[in-house]
Amino acid sequence: MTDVTLDVTGLRCPMPLLKAKLQLNAMAPGQRLEVLATDAGSARDIPAWLEHSCHTLVDSTEIQGCFRFTIVVGHPETH
Repeated sequence: MTDVTLDVTGLRCPMPLLKAKLQLNAMAPGQRLEVLATDAGSARDIPAWLEHSCHTLVDSTEIQGCFRFTIVVGHPETH
C-alpha cells in the first residue's frame, strides 16, 4: 500500500527524478511513495539517487516498459 502515487509516465530524464524529489520533500517520514515512469533512465537514476538520500527503495519492478518504484520517506536529519 502506498500513500501517494506519482505518475511521471511519458516524461523524459531528468523530470521523473526531479518530480520524485519534490514529492518526497512534501511527504512525512514513514509515508510510502509509488513512482510510475516510462523513461528507461529512471531505472538507473532513481535507485542511484536514493542510495545517497535518507529515503529507502523498498520495491522496484518493470513491466512492459513501465518502471514502478516504491519508496519509504526517510527522516532528513538522519542522513
